Amino acid sequence: MSICEYHGIDLEYVVWGLAGAVVLLLIMLLINIGMTARLKKKYKKFMGDSDAKSLEERITGYLEQFDDLIETNYTNKSKIERIEGQMGITFQKIGLVKYDAFNEMGGKLSFSLALLNEKDDGFIINAMHSREGCYTYIKEIIGGKSIIVLASEEKEALDMALKYK
Repeated sequence: MSICEYHGIDLEYVVWGLAGAVVLLLIMLLINIGMTARLKKKYKKFMGDSDAKSLEERITGYLEQFDDLIETNYTNKSKIERIEGQMGITFQKIGLVKYDAFNEMGGKLSFSLALLNEKDDGFIINAMHSREGCYTYIKEIIGGKSIIVLASEEKEALDMALKYK
């Protein structure tokens, strides 16, 4: 008497159960082979035509480049902050008006030039050209205004500078 007969188990069911388990294991084996093949392709692509030592050298080189980039970024950041600090005092707004100071002269050789920083502080240079010579005047501008009365050309140059973007 066999164990199957002793426990009342039909031998046919055991065989079919084992056959199903074998089929399931074969399917799992095929899936595993496919995943391993994809992993090998990725590994070959990652390694390229190099061995582990040259790969280590490449990674070390990339890390050194990364460190250089971090240092360069820090240096650039410092320079940009310094430049931004200096931008407030540089002349950023410009207004220029050319005109004829005297009716007998032509060619608009006289001019008013307004130069302002971001706080609208600066000056206006007025150069008047005549037959006898050229006369230059400068007027200080604080907060977009002058304490000295401005000529129409100077006022126009100042308005142009104040609207400058």
